[in-house]
Amino acid sequence: MTLLVIDIQKGITDEELYGFETFTDRVPKIIDAARKNGVEVIYVQHDDGPGSGFSVGDEDFEIADLVKPNEGEKIFVKTINSCFGNKELSDYLSGKGDKDLMIVGLQTNFCIDSSIRSAFERGYKVFIPEGTNSTFDNDYMDAETTVKYYNEMMWPERFAEPVTFEEALEMLNK
Repeated sequence: MTLLVIDIQKGITDEELYGFETFTDRVPKIIDAARKNGVEVIYVQHDDGPGSGFSVGDEDFEIADLVKPNEGEKIFVKTINSCFGNKELSDYLSGKGDKDLMIVGLQTNFCIDSSIRSAFERGYKVFIPEGTNSTFDNDYMDAETTVKYYNEMMWPERFAEPVTFEEALEMLNK
């Protein structure tokens, strides 16, 4: 098992996220459980490009303090929605030979969905702990509907296996 922490960056980790308190409570606990049990934690950051305000060197680009990486934990930068768009990360994960991924992060309807589908296409079994991905309201759906749409309808029995928070902790504690 490998834990991917995707795009929990200062510029988008705020109270406007759906289920913010649950998200900010559960994600650090998942990361802590992974670390305590020797599960590799890998961070991914989204870079919108120079001048966007959300790029290398910008405050908003930085990983949120809530999930700060430990020294030596790998960090990869991506420029497209799927973290598998970063060849170094894709090659690294492929080289590990471990086909189980747990994914947490932002945003449900963009980078999380794209990464889950890309992982599925590469033969990974993906686990999504309840309450550990979120997004904002958009022009078509409010954030709650968006999160439920992906977690309860799109991913199950197709691209990923949503699990309860408690099941995720048990998986990491094995």
